[in-house]
Amino acid sequence: MPSRISNIGEWNSGFGLEFKAAAVIAILAVTMHKATVLFFFLLLFSACALAQQHPRDKEIHDADTLAWWHTTEALSGDDMEGRDTGSAAYQRAAEYVAGRFRVAGLQPAGDRGTYYQSVGMHEVVAGDGTSFTVVRTGGSKLPLEFLQQITITPAANMPVEAEAPLTFRGYCSKDAMEEIAGKIVVCFDSHSKGMPTSAERAANARAGDAVGVVAVDDPYFTMEPPRWPVAYARTVALDSTERSAGKPLLVMRLRSDLLAGMIEGSGKDAAAILAAGGRREKLATFEIPAKMRVRVQVTQRVYSSPNVLAMLPGSDAQLKDQFVVIAAHLDGYGYGTPVAGDNLYNGTLDDAAYVALLIQFAEDLKRDHRTLKRSVLFCAFTGEEKGLLGSNYFVDHPTVPAAKLMADINLDQLRPLFPLKTLTCIGLSESSLGETVQRVGQAMNIRIQPDPEPERRLIQRSDNYSMMQIGVPAVGFVFGYQPGSPEEGIYRHWYAERYHSPADDIDQPWDPPAAAKFNEFFAKVVEAVGNADERPKWNAGSQFAHAGAR
Repeated sequence: MPSRISNIGEWNSGFGLEFKAAAVIAILAVTMHKATVLFFFLLLFSACALAQQHPRDKEIHDADTLAWWHTTEALSGDDMEGRDTGSAAYQRAAEYVAGRFRVAGLQPAGDRGTYYQSVGMHEVVAGDGTSFTVVRTGGSKLPLEFLQQITITPAANMPVEAEAPLTFRGYCSKDAMEEIAGKIVVCFDSHSKGMPTSAERAANARAGDAVGVVAVDDPYFTMEPPRWPVAYARTVALDSTERSAGKPLLVMRLRSDLLAGMIEGSGKDAAAILAAGGRREKLATFEIPAKMRVRVQVTQRVYSSPNVLAMLPGSDAQLKDQFVVIAAHLDGYGYGTPVAGDNLYNGTLDDAAYVALLIQFAEDLKRDHRTLKRSVLFCAFTGEEKGLLGSNYFVDHPTVPAAKLMADINLDQLRPLFPLKTLTCIGLSESSLGETVQRVGQAMNIRIQPDPEPERRLIQRSDNYSMMQIGVPAVGFVFGYQPGSPEEGIYRHWYAERYHSPADDIDQPWDPPAAAKFNEFFAKVVEAVGNADERPKWNAGSQFAHAGAR
C-alpha cells in the first residue's frame, strides 16, 4: 500500500473499497452531525455490499447483458449449491425461475395449471466404502482410488461384490469377445467413428456373460480430454424405467495412466497400446495375469424433480396453436469430489447462464410489448446432466399437443469466452432451421459452420436430441474458432479445466461483448422462426426425417 496519496489515481488503484469507505466515514465524523454521518455510512455500506454482490458489473457495458448476468449470478451463486437434480437447492432454483417467468408475463405450461411438470426419478449411488483392487498372480496388489483413478456406473441389479480374472479385448467389438464368461473385460475407449460405443461394449460383454467391463480412457482424444476426478458415481433414470433390465454387469472406467499397473506381468507395453488405440490401429487381445476385486456400497432412492414450463401465446390466429420451443437445462452437478479444495460444482456457463437467457428474452418481449405470430414454449429442463431425463419425460408426456411442437432452439454447450465470429450450429444440415440460422448469422457477420467434431457426439448430448427423436426440427450452438487459433486454445483449456468442475463458477473469465452478441443472435433466430410463414421441415437425407409421428 502506498505511504501517501499523491493523486486520485493512487486513491483509486491503491486502496480497496472498504478502506475508502472507512476513510470517508472518519472524515465525515469530524465535520458533520452524527445523524448525517450515519446516513452516509449506511449509503456507503450499501454500495460496498452491492459491489461485492455483483463484482463483474464494471466489465459489462449494456443494460441487457448486465441484467442477464445478474440472473446468471442468482442461479449459480454458492447459495444455489449447484442445483443438483432432486435437491432442495434445485427446487429453490425452479421456484426462482417460475417466479421470474410469472413476472415476465408468461403463462403456466406445466401440470394442472402450474409452471411445474413433476418428473419422477430413481437414483443408484456408489458411495463411500466402494473399492477396486487389482490382485496379481504373484500376490501383489494394486489398489485403485475410487473417483480419482477409477469409477463405476451404478445399477440397481449389479453385483455389489465380485472377483474375476482380467482380459484385454482391444476395442471390445463383438468379434473380440469370445471366451469372456466369468471375466472382467478391459477395453480401449475409442471415440472414433465406427468404433464400439460404451453401450455397444456393454452389450457385447453381456452377450458373452462377462462379469464386468473396464473402459480405459483414450489419452489422445484431445478434442475433449477425459476428466478426473469424477464428481460422483450416480446413475439416475426416470422412475418408470425398468430397474433390472439386462444381465447384471459391472461397468467401470479407468484413468489411462493406470493401465500399465493393471497389465503388469503380461509382457505388453501399456504406452504402446494407448498410442495404437489413439491411432485407431488394430489392438491384440491378451489375458492379464491378475484378477480384479470389486466391492460397491450402493444406496438407492426415489424422488421427483420438476421441469419449469411457461408459454407466451402467439398473436396470429392461424399460427398461435404452433409452438416454438426454447430450452435450457436448469440442473447442475451440485456437490461432488473436491478439486483444489472446492467441492461445489456451480454450473455457471453449463447451464445457468442460458436459463437466465430464457428469462431475459421473456422480459425483453414484455418490455417492448412484443409477441410472435406463433406461441413460444419456454422450457427449463431438469435432469439433463443425468441423461436428458427432463426432456425425455416431456416428449413422452407433453403438456401441449406434441403435433404442435414445430421447432426447438436449444441453449447448452455455449461458452462465451472470446469474440463471437464463428458459431457452430448443431443440426445445421438436418432441417430448414439451418437456413434460418445462416440468414441471421450472415446479417450479424457471424460465420455459421456445421459441427467440425462429430466424434464428440454433441448432437446426442443435450436436450435437442429428445426433441429430434420425436420429429421436432432442432438446433443448438457452440462458440466456434479457427483451428490452431488462440481461441481454440481458450476453448480447449475451458473443457480441460472447467467443464463439469467447480471452476465453472461466476468468477471465471468470459467475454461480455461476445455474450451480448450471442444473446442478440438467439433472439433474432427465435423471432425469425416464430414469425415465418411456414414451419421448419427436415432436409432430405436427415437421420431424423422419419422420427416420431410428423
